[in-house]
Amino acid sequence: MRIRSLLLALVLALIAAFTVLNWSVFLADTPLSLGVSTVQAPLGLIMLGLLIFMVAYCLVYVLYLQSNVLMDARRNAKELQTNRELADKAEASRFTELRGFLEADMKQSTEQNKATQQALIARMDALETALRSSVEQSGNSLSAYIGELEDRLTPDKDAPVALR
Repeated sequence: MRIRSLLLALVLALIAAFTVLNWSVFLADTPLSLGVSTVQAPLGLIMLGLLIFMVAYCLVYVLYLQSNVLMDARRNAKELQTNRELADKAEASRFTELRGFLEADMKQSTEQNKATQQALIARMDALETALRSSVEQSGNSLSAYIGELEDRLTPDKDAPVALR
């Protein structure tokens, strides 16, 4: 951009130098045809005026384009900022929703674990009770068998001696 500006300034300086060096020729009257009539006017001055007008017009046009670009850039920046804020809010909302979902899932898992643990403890208690009764029955049966064996092996006082 700086090279273009320097080139433009150089061209304008050359035109100004050319105009100053040939000022008397620029002011010389020349017959000019306007299509319908002919007038005597300085052709160089008219051409110089047209050049200045075109340069001024181009500068105004460039300033207009640049102001439009700046306004569009500002509008786009505002829209981008708004969209960024909306995206941040949506992301925060998703994180909040995810946190709620995870908390609910963890709560449900904890409740399931408690229910499973309680069911397991109840079953183990039932098994322990059944095992105790089975051991007690086995003990009673074993005691009965041992008692029977003792009765068979020990002599009876009332029984006749021959049977002994």
